[in-house]
Amino acid sequence: MNRRTFAVASAASLLALQNFRPAWGDPADLKTLDIGAKAPEFQLVGVDDKTYTLKNFASAKVLVVVFTCNHCPTAQAYESRIATLHAEYKAKGVAVVVISPNDDQAVRLDELGYTDVGDGFADMKIRANERKFAFPYLYDGDTQKTAKAYGVLATPQVYVFDAERKLRYVGRFDDTEVATRRAKGDVSEGAKTDITELESPLIKSPDTVNAVKALLAGKPVLVEKTRIFGCSTKWSDKRKDAVASLAKWDAEPVALEPIDDKGILKLAKNATDQLLLVNLWASWCGPCVAEMPELVTIQRMYRGRNVKLVTISMDLPDKREDALKVLKENHVSATNYLVHTDDRDKFAEALDKDWPGPLPYTLLIAPGGKILYRKVGAIEPIDVKRAIVGVIGRTY
Repeated sequence: MNRRTFAVASAASLLALQNFRPAWGDPADLKTLDIGAKAPEFQLVGVDDKTYTLKNFASAKVLVVVFTCNHCPTAQAYESRIATLHAEYKAKGVAVVVISPNDDQAVRLDELGYTDVGDGFADMKIRANERKFAFPYLYDGDTQKTAKAYGVLATPQVYVFDAERKLRYVGRFDDTEVATRRAKGDVSEGAKTDITELESPLIKSPDTVNAVKALLAGKPVLVEKTRIFGCSTKWSDKRKDAVASLAKWDAEPVALEPIDDKGILKLAKNATDQLLLVNLWASWCGPCVAEMPELVTIQRMYRGRNVKLVTISMDLPDKREDALKVLKENHVSATNYLVHTDDRDKFAEALDKDWPGPLPYTLLIAPGGKILYRKVGAIEPIDVKRAIVGVIGRTY
């Protein structure tokens, strides 16, 4: 990939891209805490498997409660700033606790196009470990009682309480206007090293930090409320929408077309602007069939981000119906090919000279034909997702 730039808008600009909407999906009785209200009690399990309540933070002069999640790109944009707040103010008597309010079963797969993990508790552990979160990261997605008590409208949403645990600030973390990261030059196989330039966010008003500083100084918070930017809270009643989206995708037509030596050479060169996730498989290959649902999930997550799934069946042409049956059973509404070649070695060489031959075999091919990821045998889904997200760009 030559001199290709990937840019992802964050914060305010992501507002238009993501699913932050008016509160049409919020519970009818949902109301954000009023300034001066006492912090509602909670009893939640953290990613360290410990249970936390307000008592765990009783000695703190200031308590900052941040509701955020894994999947939302705006929420991801603030992870490092939340971590910085915790690191810089912990010794000054400020406690930071982070809570995920989302029911992960209420998040549609196409809402996961900016992340390698979902919003479930196990996924929270993965994210916390990867990003080395030093603050408590708690799960409220099973009951969402805490989110309802606090009146969480979106992620991220910040609540700052004084020593008496009265609310003194609620709203956004800050007013970031733009932050983009760009990849320059050839894309390397180590996806995270692709990013060579990071534009600093433009922050005019560090609202949360201002509130914390004021309370530590014994002064009133001048700006008590701000408008929030982010993704709508995924309340459990959105599960119906998530299930309906699966049914819609399952109903998409599944086709299987032939591909010859010339076609595979064209595919390998990838003269498109898309990332190609290419999976070679066969109906007689148990591991191939077993991993197909994971590939479908990945396709549904990222196809809105210019990522295309291509499957290539290595079944013999007279076994076309067997291959098509497997594809239909797994709802693989991708670009599906059946190999037609007189020389399978030549075919393999045209696709990837480093392919030793076993199935399944999976490749991630960048525009221009560079192979960014390859795996002989069954995939680890999170590795594929990280390879994809690493190229199309995480939000900062």
